[in-house]
Amino acid sequence: MLGIDINNDNNSLRAKVFSRIQNDILNGVYQPGDSLTEKKLCEELGVSRTPVREALRQLELEELVQSTPNKGVVVTGVTSKDIEEIYIIRMMIEGLAARWATEHITPEEIQELKDALDLEEFYTMKKDADHILKIDSKFHDILFRASKSKPLMHMLRTFHHYVQRARNASFESPDRAKKVLEEHKAIFDAVVEGDADKAERVTKEHVKNASIAYKKLIQDNKV
Repeated sequence: MLGIDINNDNNSLRAKVFSRIQNDILNGVYQPGDSLTEKKLCEELGVSRTPVREALRQLELEELVQSTPNKGVVVTGVTSKDIEEIYIIRMMIEGLAARWATEHITPEEIQELKDALDLEEFYTMKKDADHILKIDSKFHDILFRASKSKPLMHMLRTFHHYVQRARNASFESPDRAKKVLEEHKAIFDAVVEGDADKAERVTKEHVKNASIAYKKLIQDNKV
């Protein structure tokens, strides 16, 4: 049993069950083609069938699973094509987020970015992939928040979540981690300088480089 805390209201429990199964799909615990049965999921998560059934319905709406006659619920997951398209879309909207962040960022948010960069540099030197990944997410979250656009924030956080497995694998490479740090510093400098054009450009380059790194991981069969 994986142990979800069931001492919550129904809405909270449904959300936790959905989040757990979604994360397991995105992180490769459940592979495309795997069959998901309500009984097995209930046993693994220690919950009743209702939140599991509702989670599977929501996952089908997000096209992460497919309900097939005589086969039940089958994982479709996120394909390589999906991820490549996500990177292309991210390149455009993260550039816009950086532009708007440059125009709207507060002194407090600039300090938050600086603190995140300092931590990222520390963990990059220590080659601590787990912490680097967390700080990378924090850096982007601060930047997204600084854009002052709720729709953009929601969209970008979803995209980051959907390429989680690729991001996990990429930060196992010390060379990529160092390159990401350099790219984050370039974004930070452009934002602090108030140069929205530059911030947009270097952010697009950052996402493009992430896409190139992902394609290399595919070639090396690491994702």
